[in-house]
Amino acid sequence: MPLTERLKPYQASLTQPVQPLVEGRLTRMVGLTLEAVGCRIATGQRCMVVADDNTQVEAEVMGFAGDKLFLMPLTSAEGIHPGAKVIPMASETLVPVGSGLLGRILGGLGKPLDGLGPLDVEDYVELYGPMINPLSRQPIKEPLDVGIRAINGVLTVGRGQRLGLFAGSGVGKSVLLGMMTRFTAADIIVVALVGERGREVKEFIDHTLGEAGLARSVVVASPADDSPLVRLRAAMLATRIAEHFRDQGKSVLLLMDSLTRYAQAQREIALAIGEPPATKGYPPSVFAKLPQLVERAGNGAQGSGSITAFYTVLAEGDDQQDPIADASRAILDGHLVLSRHLADAGHYPAIDIEASISRAMPAIVKTSHLTSAQRLKQLVSAFEKNRDLINIGAYTQGSDVVTDEAISRRAQLERYLTQGLNEQATLADSISQLEQLLSTPMG
Repeated sequence: MPLTERLKPYQASLTQPVQPLVEGRLTRMVGLTLEAVGCRIATGQRCMVVADDNTQVEAEVMGFAGDKLFLMPLTSAEGIHPGAKVIPMASETLVPVGSGLLGRILGGLGKPLDGLGPLDVEDYVELYGPMINPLSRQPIKEPLDVGIRAINGVLTVGRGQRLGLFAGSGVGKSVLLGMMTRFTAADIIVVALVGERGREVKEFIDHTLGEAGLARSVVVASPADDSPLVRLRAAMLATRIAEHFRDQGKSVLLLMDSLTRYAQAQREIALAIGEPPATKGYPPSVFAKLPQLVERAGNGAQGSGSITAFYTVLAEGDDQQDPIADASRAILDGHLVLSRHLADAGHYPAIDIEASISRAMPAIVKTSHLTSAQRLKQLVSAFEKNRDLINIGAYTQGSDVVTDEAISRRAQLERYLTQGLNEQATLADSISQLEQLLSTPMG
């Protein structure tokens, strides 16, 4: 049916005629923000800023004040001058989707970065797809094997769960993500590298992800020197690609590094257009954007697949009460905390079992498994509370039964919670080893 025919039912209910798209003029540029007048464009829509020498810069409408529009360029704004034309773009932002994306590396705008030629995809979809009714989502009811013994055994992840990976700098989060891409029992893996250094992007793809991991993955990379708007779009692009595979019934693993850089990009944009800072320099819109992104992951409606998502959260100065870390804990289904103390001691993966939790675990594992996991956490906690006394020889055997057992099983606990970079631990093996560890005689 022609577009005009489809619009008739809607046009009949309009009280005012539809305004045609008219071009405006650029009046001001302050920092990252362009100001324009003379055109009517809705927030979120795109436009092209064209200078007299035909220099073109694509921008997006981020806000307005009266007849003044605030635009954010997607690329460098060099060459743009006062009075440059602002031409609305009527087309939607479309995302390439399909199996042709596997093994490819995309930029934040969806264009390939790997030099392997144009994308061979089946379809294009709108960047901002419809949200799933929360009552239509399938519940989290089965565990997901991520190949990491400490997670499989003690912090079991459910298929469709969303977890945060909380870590400071240099404690092994990228290595842990790489292990998951190689070992996780998922059909498709989507990796979003948002705001990372360009060198780290290449290292992650070449060394951490590896050829085997890349073969079943789609990587979206937007390094730190990209526009903050491109970094925001990269996170949504990766999520939209994951949503498409989920709608096809696939089990998708979404790894986003990092949610903090996503929040910082939104902070740059919000401050640039004049939004007042609130919590430690973060404007309120930052905390509104986080759930809008995270809530798109998870299980789909009946008959569709799932998106199990891990979002890394950078704890600045190892402060777990950082505003973004605190807000992320509230909207995620669990969190894994990486400890610098464990990393410095050569304990990899450096997961702090005491500080970590999987909220979906009680509903997806057997009672015996849950009891064993809780028991192991009690032993680790008892040893850590008395570590100083034990190290100086001031602890008296028999003072506490749990601590006595923790000391006796210390070597076994260390072996269970550590794992080699190329060592895979299946879910079944992780559970059986955990139960065997706790059932063997102390000594």
